[in-house]
Amino acid sequence: MIEVRYTKWGGKRHWRFAAEPLGSDEFGWWYGCPAGTSMRRGFEEPVVVDYDFIVLVPERGRWVASWNGPAHRHVAVYVDVTDDPVRANGLVEAVDLDLDVIRLRDGSVELLDEDEFEEHQRLYGYPAEVITQARHTADDLIAMITHRHEPFGEVGDAWLTAFTTGR
Repeated sequence: MIEVRYTKWGGKRHWRFAAEPLGSDEFGWWYGCPAGTSMRRGFEEPVVVDYDFIVLVPERGRWVASWNGPAHRHVAVYVDVTDDPVRANGLVEAVDLDLDVIRLRDGSVELLDEDEFEEHQRLYGYPAEVITQARHTADDLIAMITHRHEPFGEVGDAWLTAFTTGR
């Protein structure tokens, strides 16, 4: 098992959870989380998810993506815009930069948390290059997910299916 740790700008604790390494491909490293996975945001009480999901830490890109199993009725794909994720010593770490791109079960794609991104720019003093990069990443993700460019076409779904049927 590895631990996935998100922080907010400046090192503030955000989401943390354990995940099972599944393998890697040209897109990056894949991890699986079964229903019953405990996730903890900051110092809040843990939340136990009732659906399977997989996580992709990309080979290249400033984001981390999750594909949710069918028990999650609304969101199929959830992508956090981050700094460059780091994988080392059984740990994946990334700074969550607030913006999220999702694909709903009906196929529509949405950008979330623009208000939080604006607020945190002022509150945490994001450097101009971080703001520009995060917006550029979000725009690229919207296009990739909308047009189902891999790994947001069939690849992620295939990894999810292999994880959920292989246990």
